[in-house]
Amino acid sequence: MSKPAKASLSTNFSLEDLASSFPHESVGNAMLVLGDTFDWLRSLPSSSIHAIVTDPPYGVKEYDLDQMKKRDAGKGGIWRIPPKLGGYERAPLPRFTALNQRERDFLFDYFVSFAQESVRVLKPGAHVFLASNAFISQLVFSACVQGGLEFRGEIIRLVRTLRGGDRPKNAEEQFPGVSSMPRGCYEPWGVFRNKMPLRMKVSDCLREYGTGGLRRESDERPFGDVIDNERTPKEERKIAAHPSIKPQSLMRRLVHAALPLGSGIVADPFMGSGSTIAAALAIGYQAIGVERFPTYYHMAKTAIPRLAAVKFKSNGARPTKETWVQERLFG
Repeated sequence: MSKPAKASLSTNFSLEDLASSFPHESVGNAMLVLGDTFDWLRSLPSSSIHAIVTDPPYGVKEYDLDQMKKRDAGKGGIWRIPPKLGGYERAPLPRFTALNQRERDFLFDYFVSFAQESVRVLKPGAHVFLASNAFISQLVFSACVQGGLEFRGEIIRLVRTLRGGDRPKNAEEQFPGVSSMPRGCYEPWGVFRNKMPLRMKVSDCLREYGTGGLRRESDERPFGDVIDNERTPKEERKIAAHPSIKPQSLMRRLVHAALPLGSGIVADPFMGSGSTIAAALAIGYQAIGVERFPTYYHMAKTAIPRLAAVKFKSNGARPTKETWVQERLFG
């Protein structure tokens, strides 16, 4: 593997440069890379990425081959295979409550390392949007801070995920008035920023690196930290059969906000089936996505152009009145 290139902090690189020596393929204004996230990050020049928007697999075991086989066979493993509810067949969800202390320690160390690698490759002032869930977000976000990223808040995606709210397992009839944990009604996304040089103001960072702030949704309205959102539509799940695909109505808003001046490169180091990259293409950004599983990598090559072409009647909120969002982000 080639050593990372050296450059000044304000140097901009091409997508081809950032693909390094890994197998890769262009899709529109995006580059798709087949490889391990950490190997790829270590190959990058310093200060070469303008933003990261990603939904990581939490680095424990839910996407290990044996666990994926169990999920596909309906046997569970770390994947909870929920019962049908009111005729609706719920999708499998990872059992994050099943993580023991050793696995939680591994998870913490994993995200400390991820943050440390991200600090090196991000431009000063660059933002990171990191999906999580209510059960482990505190652990993951604190690890990112220990790794060197500045915590800047959370985006709260209001969405009923059908996680939680169930009666005690195998004792539903005995305790009908009890839930083992709250019903999931939101999804937290951590917002982090790479540190700016000492005494540098946001305006200076914007001039020097094109980073430091978040892009407003319109001249009149800033990007907000609560998004009333839909679950991923069936149309998009048919395009990309990934177990944790996020809707374009969410991803386009997050990706739009990540580049304050509307230019630069957005990276998704855990690309999956490509919803982040599709969102970037839909709004005209450059992007690079990395996926280590060949199945999902090849799925993304086909899915990304189709997801990027998805049109909306609304911005995904319930209800929506902000037509400016539809006009600005969704066409």
